[in-house]
Amino acid sequence: MVTESVGIKDLTDFALEVIRRSGEEALSYYGKGSSKVKFDEELVTEAELRLMGFFEDQLRVHFPEHQVFENSQKSKQYSHEEKRYLWIHDALDGVANFQAGIPMWGTSLALLENFWPVLGVFYMPVTGDLFYAQAGQKAFWGKRAIRVSTQEEINDESLMLTYSRFHQHYESTFPGKIRDHGCTTAHICYVAAGRAEAAIIANETYRDLAAARVILEAAGGRMYKLDGSEFSLDDYIDGQRIDDHVFFVSPKTYEDLRDYLEQLA
Repeated sequence: MVTESVGIKDLTDFALEVIRRSGEEALSYYGKGSSKVKFDEELVTEAELRLMGFFEDQLRVHFPEHQVFENSQKSKQYSHEEKRYLWIHDALDGVANFQAGIPMWGTSLALLENFWPVLGVFYMPVTGDLFYAQAGQKAFWGKRAIRVSTQEEINDESLMLTYSRFHQHYESTFPGKIRDHGCTTAHICYVAAGRAEAAIIANETYRDLAAARVILEAAGGRMYKLDGSEFSLDDYIDGQRIDDHVFFVSPKTYEDLRDYLEQLA
C-alpha cells in the first residue's frame, strides 16, 4: 500500500486536480447532443476520447512510469518500480445524461498499487460535487467526512437507487422510494454519504466501479450479491462484464433490504 513516505499526498493532490480539470474539459461538450437523435453517440465518443487523452497527457507529465488500465488487465506482475501504480480512469459515467444536458454525470479515477486499491475519486462538474477517499481512511464529500447511513431499519423514508430495468428483474415490497438517476457512481457515492440506504447495479465493469468501491468501503459500506455473499470486484479486473447484480449498502441494512426483493424468473 502507498505510504506517506512515497507520496500518497502527491498522488491524491494530482488525482483531485486532474479530475477537476478533466471536468472543465468535459463541460465544453455537455448538453450538446444532437436533437435529431435520442442518443448522440458521436458526441459522447469524441468527448470520451478527448478526456482520456487529457488524463493520459497529464499522467505522462507528472508520473511518466505509471500505468493506465485498458479494457482489461492481463498482466498482474508485482513490482517495486514506479510501474506498480495503475490508474483506472472512467471518463464519463452517466453518458445519456451528459449528452442530453442533465447534470447527473461525472468522471472517476482510481489508483492501485500492485493491484491493491489505494485511492478513489469521483467528480460531477455541473454540480461541483467531489467524492474521494484513500483506502482504509475516511471518505469525503468535498471537505466533509461521510459515512453510510446509521439507520438500522428500512422504512417509508428510505431511498434505494437502481438501474433503469430494475422492475423487469425484481418484484419489490420496498417501503421507501426507488429511483434511477442514470449515473451509477453517483448512486454509490450517495450511499457512501448516507443519503440513500442502498444502490443496486447491473451490467457494469471493473473500470466502472473501481473508484466507487474505494469511496464506499472507506465510508463503511460493503458490496453484496443477492444471495448474501460478499461481492469481490477484484475478480473482474480482467475486463469481463459483471453478470451479478451487486448491492452497495450498509452491512446493518442489507438483510432487511434483501427481504424486500424477489428476483423474477
